[in-house]
Amino acid sequence: MSLTKDRFGGLLFLLLSITYGYYAADIPLLPGDKFEPFHAQTMPYWLSGLGVIFSILLIVLKPAPTLESESISNSNLVLMLGLMAFTFAFSVALPWLGFPITTSVFLASSYWLLGERRPKMLVFASVPFALVFWLLLTQVLDVYIAPARLIFW
Repeated sequence: MSLTKDRFGGLLFLLLSITYGYYAADIPLLPGDKFEPFHAQTMPYWLSGLGVIFSILLIVLKPAPTLESESISNSNLVLMLGLMAFTFAFSVALPWLGFPITTSVFLASSYWLLGERRPKMLVFASVPFALVFWLLLTQVLDVYIAPARLIFW
């Protein structure tokens, strides 16, 4: 069995699902919830189990690579590392710049890294999405998102 990009992704997803399921046991339960059919740990356990099942299916059922399929050695490692660096920068900048600005910059820079070079497309694909998602979280779902620290600095 050779290691293709799909199988490597399946292995990473398998590791993520197992880790997620392991840490789902750390979610505190309310008193009396232990014997309830649905509680705070139920959904994480189900998601972890489904992730394990689907990643194993991806690893096992993916056909062997042919000459025209890409192996892991031909993957674009620079692109992956760039997206990981943007994700890290997003997590560092989020408390300082706030959700809408940081998300817009993150999406625009990720689109640029993936090959989109038109400035209008970068702005119109990232800013409205970030604003609508922020409004959905804060106004509809009533999720508290802390304001940017630079406002109070």
